[in-house]
Amino acid sequence: MSDTITTVNPATGETLERYTRMSGREAADAVEACHKAFLDWRHRPLKERADVIRAIGKELQNSKDALAQLMTDEVGKLLKDSRQEIDLCAAICDFTAENGPKVLADEERKIDNGTGVITYAPVGVIYGIQPWNFPAYQAMRYAIANLMAGNGVLLKHASSCTGSGLMLRDIFERAGLPKNLFTVLLIDHDTSDAIIANPLVRGVTLTGSDKAGKLVAEKAGAALKKTVLELGSNDAYVVLDDADLELAVKTCVAGRIYNNGQTCVNAKRFIVTEANYDAFVAAYTEAMQKIEPGDPTDKATKLGPMSDAGLRDDLHKQVEQSLQKGARALCGAKVPDRPGAWYPATVLVDVAPGQPAYDDELFGPVASIIRARDDEDAMRIANDSRYGLGGGIFSKDVARARKLACEHFDTGMVSVNGYNVAKPNMPFGGVKDSGYGREHGGFGMKEFVNAKSVFLTDA
Repeated sequence: MSDTITTVNPATGETLERYTRMSGREAADAVEACHKAFLDWRHRPLKERADVIRAIGKELQNSKDALAQLMTDEVGKLLKDSRQEIDLCAAICDFTAENGPKVLADEERKIDNGTGVITYAPVGVIYGIQPWNFPAYQAMRYAIANLMAGNGVLLKHASSCTGSGLMLRDIFERAGLPKNLFTVLLIDHDTSDAIIANPLVRGVTLTGSDKAGKLVAEKAGAALKKTVLELGSNDAYVVLDDADLELAVKTCVAGRIYNNGQTCVNAKRFIVTEANYDAFVAAYTEAMQKIEPGDPTDKATKLGPMSDAGLRDDLHKQVEQSLQKGARALCGAKVPDRPGAWYPATVLVDVAPGQPAYDDELFGPVASIIRARDDEDAMRIANDSRYGLGGGIFSKDVARARKLACEHFDTGMVSVNGYNVAKPNMPFGGVKDSGYGREHGGFGMKEFVNAKSVFLTDA
């Protein structure tokens, strides 16, 4: 592997920057420096930690223009989406600063002959391996929770957004976070394995594919280290018999192309009952045909490039394999002849088991529409997946939709009559091959702490 990381603008194919990878020794030294910073940080009062995190949120907003532009340049996000991503990151800081001291406060319980104290003690350095699709948010989601908990944080970001990771580090430190407490590692996969095994690293979290999750969990498990995994998905959005069809079409289009279709919780499979199928397909396809890929910095653009040409080509292979196995493309499905990592908004029908469009995650602007007999069959198909991150239900009967969401949808998150990505005050995570563990909503702050029991015996 090259000793250099090169970032490329996926809209133009032009080189942005080159960075030197760390040697194994340099990476080990960085872990030790992070651990030393943790040894002080763990003793800072909860309020003091919260004040620094609140300041990070403010500094993110102060740096929004520069960070948003860099994110768009590195991964092709629409500039308006990059700016909204920074707003979400700032909101995470605000929520954590406001609620962290309460979530992590000591608890007391009555025990025989005394008092029991539960204290949430930080455990040490937490290593995060993160993807490119949300260069700021993916790092912030685990980093802020763990800094609030008193831990140190290491980040191995996707190479394509190396600059964004380094800018985040600088933002954190400008806001008052001690140097080295949030450390960005510019390393290859072999060095990453050594970081997982490093005895100063006490936990590992990864956002990525289920394949990557299994490999990382195996390596961490061999070292008896806890993991939190947020993996891929092929989220199903179910259009029931009594759905508001206009709302369903509008929301499902937006949910499929959000972030250029490269989000773990994008709406990906659209399961529509017989009563609505033909009308949904016609309206949905018409809407997708109108979406023209364009300059991600233009406010009018709805669909930018994919993050790189290799991933675009992988997506196209999945589309072609689905077509070979019986699916039909109603629009898109062709690689445009132009520089950059472009792919059109695509609609596939006649999608069935055995096709990548049914079984796997299509990480790009490709929609899979599946016909269901009725509401019961639609819910069956929605759960007929090895994944279980998010999903959605469209129905005018909100009480019934809530019951289906709570009792029958086998996912970590469900949206009713809408599309949601993440909320700072609600848990985020999945089940089955979509991983385990939770972030946001206060849950992430307790994933990597020692819930320590202290027994105080009455004199």
